[in-house]
Amino acid sequence: TLRSTGADDVYIKVICCGICHTDIHQIKNDLGMSNYPMVPGHEVVGEVVEVGSDVSKFTVGDVVGVGVIVGCCGSCKPCSSELEQYCNKRIWSYNDVYTDGKPTQGGFADTMIVNQKFVVKIPEGMAVEQAAPLLCAGVTVYSPLSHFGLMASGLKGGILGLGGVGHMGVKIAKAMGHHVTVISSSDKKKEEAMQHLGADDYVVSSDPAEMQRLADSLDYIIDTVPVFHPLEPYLACLKLDGKLILMGVINTPLQFLTPLVILGRKVISGSFIGSIKETEEVLAFCKEKGLTSTIETVKIDELNTAFERLSK
Repeated sequence: TLRSTGADDVYIKVICCGICHTDIHQIKNDLGMSNYPMVPGHEVVGEVVEVGSDVSKFTVGDVVGVGVIVGCCGSCKPCSSELEQYCNKRIWSYNDVYTDGKPTQGGFADTMIVNQKFVVKIPEGMAVEQAAPLLCAGVTVYSPLSHFGLMASGLKGGILGLGGVGHMGVKIAKAMGHHVTVISSSDKKKEEAMQHLGADDYVVSSDPAEMQRLADSLDYIIDTVPVFHPLEPYLACLKLDGKLILMGVINTPLQFLTPLVILGRKVISGSFIGSIKETEEVLAFCKEKGLTSTIETVKIDELNTAFERLSK
């Protein structure tokens, strides 16, 4: 059951919701923190049907989005820096407990009630099903590129893994004017990467000659792989001061040889989704550049089949 609409709340009728690999982790309790019953879904787009008395940003009829976070403490350093996704008291959009003590439930439902701070307006003219992946995959790529100063045209970037986040990485980096190389474990996605997404190069990570060709050539690599993998081959691809940005949720330790980092002043970093401000920015960026997600729409009664396909 939903809580009553509070003074700062927005009552949303869900139109569509993206499916993310994180949903599978939560459903299967891969991270050991799942609570049931659970309603997943954190790439939510819907229509405002009611607003609280103190809501100033939205009106009834607005098309809006809700991402991974629906609450934070509001007083810590990340919160005061508009980086609420790093608040230690952040509240997930589902499988969490809200400030009223009740479980949060996600976007695979008919309706949601969300504090206005964690709601974003979808740009006029943007298709709702195109907007949904930007609330997670899109902002997850955009945030580190913005934070690390990697938005200038002419940079050379690598995208490791071509799933939901990876495909948005190619599109957003290309729109920024970057030379983009997709790195994958096989050549089965080469046509998709080169012809459909517009990547400039494609390298199979198991081919030593191809990986050697990339040595010391990339300004950054966005690593989206969600399972254990060695880091050394990708650290070797980075230029001086290059950045390896980890995004995959992996519950086994990774390792690397320190000289690969020390001798190139390279950086291994993590990045977690993005802020509300960055979510608004990536929506505006994609609208301005005419970027679209590569998606498939399914009906809600086909959801379990879609999860099975995503798991493979």
